[in-house]
Formats: sequence, C-alpha cells, structure tokens
Amino acid sequence: MNLQKNKKITPFLTFERNQWAELRKSVPLKLTEQDLKPLLGFNEDLSLDEVSTIYLPLARLINYYIDENLKRQQVLHKFLDVASPKVPYIISIAGSVSVGKSTSARILQALLSNWPEERKVSLITTDGFLYPLATLEEKSLLKRKGFPESYDIQSLIRFVSDIKSGKRQVKAPIYSHLTYDIIPDQFNEVDQPDILILEGLNVLQTGMNYPASPHNVFVSDFVDFSIYVDADEDLLKKWYINRFLKFRRSAFSDPNSYFHHFSQLSEQEAISTASTIWDEINGLNLRQNILPSRERANLILVKGDDHAIQTVKLRK
Repeated sequence: MNLQKNKKITPFLTFERNQWAELRKSVPLKLTEQDLKPLLGFNEDLSLDEVSTIYLPLARLINYYIDENLKRQQVLHKFLDVASPKVPYIISIAGSVSVGKSTSARILQALLSNWPEERKVSLITTDGFLYPLATLEEKSLLKRKGFPESYDIQSLIRFVSDIKSGKRQVKAPIYSHLTYDIIPDQFNEVDQPDILILEGLNVLQTGMNYPASPHNVFVSDFVDFSIYVDADEDLLKKWYINRFLKFRRSAFSDPNSYFHHFSQLSEQEAISTASTIWDEINGLNLRQNILPSRERANLILVKGDDHAIQTVKLRK
C-alpha cells in the first residue's frame, strides 16, 4: 500500500492541545479569575488554564502577524510614495450558534489589549447588521434569521470597508438579544482601532452565500486573520438546548423578552422546542452556510465535550 498516496491532503498544520500550549513560550498571563468571569458566555465555564493553553499562544501568533503586516504596509506606502495612514488589523471569528464565538472574541480582545505593545482593540458582532424584526417579518424571513438573506450585507461590507480605510467614528448598529431586534437610533462607534475583532456567523461567507451581491466584494476580503470555532453538531445541539433551558429560567422570564412565552414551558416542552428550533433553523444554517466556510479560515479551534479546545489547526 502506498501510504503517501492515501495520506489526506490538507492546507493545515494540526496541533494537539499540549503541543499548542508549548507555543505560549514565556508569555505571561495578565488576566485573573476576576477578569475572566465577565468574558464568559452564558453557558460556558472556561478556566484560566484554557486561556493560558489556547489563547495566549494564539495572541502571540497574531502579534507576530500584525508586526509583519505593519512592515508590508510600510513597503507598499514607500513604493507608492504616500504617507502611512493608520490601517486597522481585522480579525474575524466565525462558527455555529452556541459554539462560544463571543467568549473567544472577548478573551482575545482582553489579551490583545493587554499585550506589551499598547494596542486599541475594538469588538463588533455582525448581529447588529441583521435586518430589523419588522423587515424580517415583511420579507417572511423570521424563520431564516441568521441565514445570509437575513443580513443587510451591503451595510456590513460598507462598515468593514470604512474601518479598513481608516475612517473615524464608524457606526455599527446594536442588536438586543432581549428584544430580538435592532435597537433604534443606538450605535457602537469604532474610532480607528489598531485591531478590530469581528465576530459572527457570516464573516467567512462569500458569493456562494450572497449570489445577488452587486459588487462581488465580501467581508472576508477585508479580514487579515480569520478564526473558525468548531465542534461536532451533536455537541452544538446539546449546548444550544442547555443554553435555552438556562435562558428559560432567567432572561426569558423578563416580560420585555421577545421569548417570554417560552418561560411558561415545562422542562420537557422546552427541550422539545429547543430541539426543533435547532433542527429547523440553526442546524440547517450550520450545514448549508456556516460549516462550508470553515476551511477558508486561517485557524480552526476544535472543541470537545466540555467546551475546552482539543485541537488547533493552523493554515500553512
């Protein structure tokens, strides 16, 4: 048998957890348990060991990439004989609903903000670029929320383009998970950061997902380093159901919550409802639109049952 012939071809280097941890080298961890708590997602309980093992080596790698990016910019500006404008470094974090993208983004923001080189790090989620609830209802897209057609993709691309162009005080709409809608007349303002972390389901998606795009330009065209947070679908579904049950006992009980009616469900009814939502919406979106974009990432973080990252895949 020709083993070389049967060896899987991959553009990634694969690191087991302990191998990746060694790449931290001597980088100190400045976060404390107290710092970590506000960064965790509703359904996660990551430790400082996870930060040290996975995210410190990643922050170290990204800082090397940023240094090289700055050198390339200097070369280009020297060639063009123009002044060097401030061009933010954009990191995108993609992955399924309930995989923990937001937690990864917040931890990375905290680490990159506290690196020896002082850098301004902004974090924006693409949820703010979903169409308002009224528009989704008008377009009969309520059950397609999170699918490509539910986003104002041209506004999102314009936002990322303006950031990359070095514009001042670029505004991003704010999404409320309580009301399940865009908050009218409220914005997050991004003002020339050194690094922008952009987190969302759709940050790696391209023309396959947005065939009607008039400019054939996509979010990923402006991204310098992309991360995909991965896990088996059976784990994702289990985490989604567990999160739904926790929300049922907390956020859903708020009368202002869009999902307040779910708080009246029995536990078994809640499990059945969450399972159906996963199968008909989130799982379907994962298989059709999110998972196919995974191999386009520069780095893939593969989670195990306890939300801990077991494997890291780095593009060669």
